[in-house]
Amino acid sequence: MKFFLLFLINYFCCMIESKRYSQQVLTWLFIGIVMIFLQVVIGGITRLTESGLSITKWDVVSGTFPPLTEAGWQKEFDLYKQTPQYREINEGMSFSDFKFIYFWEYVHRLWARVMGFVFLIPFIYFVVRKKLDSKLYKNLGIVMLLAILAATFGWIMVASGLIERPWVNAYKLSLHLLIAFSVYVALLWTYINAKWDKPITNIKDKGIYTLFIWFTVFFILQLFLGGVLSGMRAAVVYPTWPDMHGSYFPSVIFDLNQWNADNFNNYDKNPFMPALIHFLHRNTAYIVMIIGLIVSYRFIINKLDITNRLLYRKVGYIFAGFIFLQVLLGILTVLNSKGEIPVSLGVLHQMGALLLITIVVYILFLLKGTTDK
Repeated sequence: MKFFLLFLINYFCCMIESKRYSQQVLTWLFIGIVMIFLQVVIGGITRLTESGLSITKWDVVSGTFPPLTEAGWQKEFDLYKQTPQYREINEGMSFSDFKFIYFWEYVHRLWARVMGFVFLIPFIYFVVRKKLDSKLYKNLGIVMLLAILAATFGWIMVASGLIERPWVNAYKLSLHLLIAFSVYVALLWTYINAKWDKPITNIKDKGIYTLFIWFTVFFILQLFLGGVLSGMRAAVVYPTWPDMHGSYFPSVIFDLNQWNADNFNNYDKNPFMPALIHFLHRNTAYIVMIIGLIVSYRFIINKLDITNRLLYRKVGYIFAGFIFLQVLLGILTVLNSKGEIPVSLGVLHQMGALLLITIVVYILFLLKGTTDK
């Protein structure tokens, strides 16, 4: 999948080389995109294997290295035994099982540190060599601020699972996921704008721009709902499709007595929230799919920009293909979440979201300036 990402981005970005930045700068930005993509994937594995709470401290410097002695491992295990997750879910787990979940959380944090060095060292070099301009400084500043926010909110999310609940707060997890996606989007947008001086298309139809903005709004909502659903582990509650245990409309969500703050806060102690989030996530997916396929059809029939007919047809087909792929992966993940969420399908579903985000950002670039025509 990651190799397909490399092909996808370069496929669209190789037609016109940047006249403003060197190939070194473009390669550096591209490596950053791939690293963030992998970080989000590793984060998905960490979440699905319930590894996120295995490291109970956030030591920015000393936490770079894992325990190197048996006594060090025992100390980490003893700290984990004090968490609600161990007491309520994993009590009696073996030392080897603890090392497994520790490994994924450690890799998640280590990869974040590696990304920091990969960003900082070349950045200093490019500043000294004066290979960057004010526009790139501004865009990279946004990326850096979002990355710091993602790291900070990541710890806030982990801390939420070390006090009361045996897992991280679902709402905080979803916000952390959206921030991670935002870092990816910001760097991808920076790369595309560095690769091209301006869009090569000449669309004069403002209607397609408006329609795609609506798609983007519902898509962002869908990403948030997906994060909440995953954080609640709600997939195991309704492992059926297209119905939800025999009904399209779960009766519990129409019980007005269930609509209260306590149920929203204590979502793991009532049947209302899993049903509501499932219902919203599924139906928002249908809305996203319908709008997305309309946009794809408009691209494929190609009455928007005759001079770039082939490009728009390819974009339309790829966009529609990613939408169908993501819907299929979502359905398969739900149907196989009987007792526990399948890690492989869950990770593929998250990777599918990243691929869809990639083509969405590219289309937004193509449509940039449409409203000014």
